[in-house]
Amino acid sequence: MSLLRVSGLSRSFGGLKAVDNVSFDLEAGQLLALLGPNGAGKSTCFNMVNGQLQPSSGSIRLDGHELVGMRPRDIWRLGVGRTFQIAATFNSMTVLENVQTALVSREHKTFGLWKPAGSRYADEAFALLEQVGMSADAKRACGVLAYGDVKRVELAIALANRPKLLLMDEPTAGMAPKERNELMALTKRLVTEHKIGVLFTEHSMDVVFAYADRMIVLARGKLIAEGDAETIRNDPRVQEVYFGTGKTFRPHAPLHDTATGQAGQAGRGAPQ
Repeated sequence: MSLLRVSGLSRSFGGLKAVDNVSFDLEAGQLLALLGPNGAGKSTCFNMVNGQLQPSSGSIRLDGHELVGMRPRDIWRLGVGRTFQIAATFNSMTVLENVQTALVSREHKTFGLWKPAGSRYADEAFALLEQVGMSADAKRACGVLAYGDVKRVELAIALANRPKLLLMDEPTAGMAPKERNELMALTKRLVTEHKIGVLFTEHSMDVVFAYADRMIVLARGKLIAEGDAETIRNDPRVQEVYFGTGKTFRPHAPLHDTATGQAGQAGRGAPQ
């Protein structure tokens, strides 16, 4: 059974169908890239899996559990971690404290009167920082870190929940090429070791083709292609969306001459 199974997922905003009958599977230990040009519906699809948006129709199952209708926090407790396009950490807290906060929340220990929060789960937090290469910075405030290091801390925070599924929204946004590759190589190693499924959106195609096991591509809310790097790179529909006119996915009626009712010259060049 697949770790994540998305079936017939749709979401409308008024008359606009942002996601239209999308289905895909994700296996444990696999990195699946969710791709598409601006307006393709990737963010909407991504946020429905996380519970931030509820679908108009369809099913999202994690290890057989239906996620549709659940709150984001309840989905998180089932083992769904998330990182954000803009890294979400507490700048005034230390690197270690940021990870400890996630661990305290995981164990439902947010409110404790007798034991200071700073003493909770320090060893486990430090071990997570070692996994992402940030243990040497454990006592530094997050606010003084380089952006690439903040992204590593955010990854440690996401791993604190021991996720089965990790959602990564533009994980390398704002990073230099060297940092991008280091973060994704680290992510690939960790998800393989821990058998975590990863669904991620990404605009850096070098990152996608280097690290994704599979890819799915959306265009105007519809799933138009899926497969490995070679399949996606050579798919004519994907090439059309990214490099062509997109005419395959945007039908138009021919333009007509208002006097004769016949198709005019302008109509011959209109996308079909």
